[in-house]
This record gives sequence, C-alpha cells and structure tokens, in this order.
Amino acid sequence: MAGPFETLFRLIRFAPKPGRPKPLKKSEGFEITKLTATDPTNARAPRTWKDAFFQTPGPRSPGAFAALAARGFCMGAADIVPGVSGGTMALVMGIYLDLLEAVRSADAAFFKRLFRADFKGALSGLHLRFLLPLFLGIVLALVSLAGVIHYFLEHFPVYVWGFFSGLIAASAAVVLKQVKKWAGGAAVMFPAGLALAFVIAGLAPVSTSNQPPFIFLAGFVAVCAMILPGISGAFILLLLGKYEFITGTLRNPFSSENLWVIAVFVSGCLCGLFVFSRVLKFLIERYRDASHAFLAGVIAGSMTKSQIVEALSAALDGLKGAFSGDWGAQNIWVPALLAAGFLFVIFLERASEKKTLTF
Repeated sequence: MAGPFETLFRLIRFAPKPGRPKPLKKSEGFEITKLTATDPTNARAPRTWKDAFFQTPGPRSPGAFAALAARGFCMGAADIVPGVSGGTMALVMGIYLDLLEAVRSADAAFFKRLFRADFKGALSGLHLRFLLPLFLGIVLALVSLAGVIHYFLEHFPVYVWGFFSGLIAASAAVVLKQVKKWAGGAAVMFPAGLALAFVIAGLAPVSTSNQPPFIFLAGFVAVCAMILPGISGAFILLLLGKYEFITGTLRNPFSSENLWVIAVFVSGCLCGLFVFSRVLKFLIERYRDASHAFLAGVIAGSMTKSQIVEALSAALDGLKGAFSGDWGAQNIWVPALLAAGFLFVIFLERASEKKTLTF
C-alpha cells in the first residue's frame, strides 16, 4: 500500500501542466479535450480567430486530420445508401461518442455568445476542429458516390432496389433487436409505426414536391436519422420520395439549378441536427423500448414502397428460376443481391456490438 508521500508524488507527477487543457481521452489519432473556465488558458476570451479555432477539440496533426476525414468519407458512403446508417458506421469506427459531443457543443451558451456578437467566444466553444474534417469527408463521399448510385438506378433499377431491400429489411431487424420489453408502449408503437409508414408509402408518390419547404423538411428529418445507429437518412429520403431527386442534384452540385436545392437541403439538415436531434435523443432515453419499436415499425412498413415491392417480386422470380435450374432467367441475381444487402447490415451491427452506445 502506497504511503502518503508516495501518493502525493504521484499526484504531482501526473497532474496536467498549468495553462493546458486537461485531456479526457485519445482516440483514433486525435485528442479530445474539455475546455473549462477553471483552466487559466480557457478562462480568457480568445484574442484572435486562430486562438478561437485552436481552442476547440479536434485533430492535432495533418495525419490525424486526414484519418478523421477518411472516417467521414465512410460515414457519407453509408448515409447515401438506404438501409445503412452513418451513425452505425461512426460507432464501428470508434468516433460516435465524439460525434455526439460535437453536436451538443452547439448549446445554449454557444447561441448566447452569437446573439451577443461574441463570435470568437462562440467559435472557441464549438467543436469545429473535429466537425470540419468529418463533414469534409462526408461531403466528398456524397458528391463522388451520388453519380455512381444514380447511374445504377437508371440502368439497373431492379438490381439496385433488390440490394436496397436487403439493407432495409436488415435495418428493421437490427432496430427491433433494441427492444428489451414489449410490455406497455412498445407493443402499441410497433404497429403504429407500421401503419404510419404504410400510409406514407401509399400516399407519397415516387416523386414528391420540389418546393423549398418540402426540401427543407426532408433535410430536417433525414439528418436526425443519419446520426442514429440503425436508422438510415437515405431511407427517410426514400420514404419521402426525395431520394433520387437529392442524389441527382449531387451529380452536378455547382449548377445554378442544383445549388439552391442543396443549400435549402443543407439548411434543413443543420436545423434538424441542432434542434430535432435533441428531441429524438430525449425520447429514446426516456422511452427507449417504445421509440425503438416505433422506428422498427416505420422501417418495416416502408417495404411497401412501389420500388421495393417490384424488387421483391423480381427476387421471387429469380428464386423460381434458380430452383428450376434456369440460370439464364431474368432477375436471377436479384435474390443474391438482396441477401448480400441483408448480410452487410448484420455484419455492421455485429461489429458495432463491441462499441459503447449512448442511445
């Protein structure tokens, strides 16, 4: 057992140096720090924009910046595919908790400083140095992969929707697995989610309104799903009939026709990220089983979308051809793509089980 002098020596030895923020943890090559008013460095207001930027948590080297941007690229690649959650991808890559802390950094104190025109102080409290490379990677993935997905949707729609159907079906199973007790609200909310998705899928046409309010609403709702493990933002766009429209604008994002669409959609995403995401998190923390049951019902009910129904019908035709030995039959590979999509989501879910969830 250590004596009092040895204990005092250890405390002095491992105490953080004056004038530097105390590191909370190191993960994936970059250091996350908590800025507190008790620290002499953080108590004073930043004098320059550079001081304000470098007081924020985030990567501290070019290599760490590139590594975080690469993780953002993986999240963006997941977000653009219906049924694959960017939140799940962040969880697998070990940055999910950091992402939540970064989103929460835009708190009441941040907006209070903005209203007081203390822009440098507001910047110093925002996790911008973490969000910048992450969003850079996400945007790069969305722009570079949207054209590829749109091409396959135009030329091989049945095969693509077959793959998407497997992704969505597995996502419903993954979210449903989160329900621990079916007593009470969960037993009611699952069929309620099914009914809501069935109504939306039946009433919403393949192409919905392209007016700014609806595009803003689509971004507002979709971004909340993007940060939730198991829920796909692209799936929400699919349910609202805006998936192909948004991915189509990303093929040529700098044209005058598409630029305003992207601006409105991103504005909706930002508002949803800092407003509705907190409400959604509150509901899941307070009513965990009921919330997950409702979300699972919405995902399962979306399988009635016309494109998915056609893909499932094609998958059945492909299975009939395979069982009859007619390997040259049309749609023979649709069931294989459906199974591949299902197994891919299950693989991601198994990989994320080793990580820590806060929802």
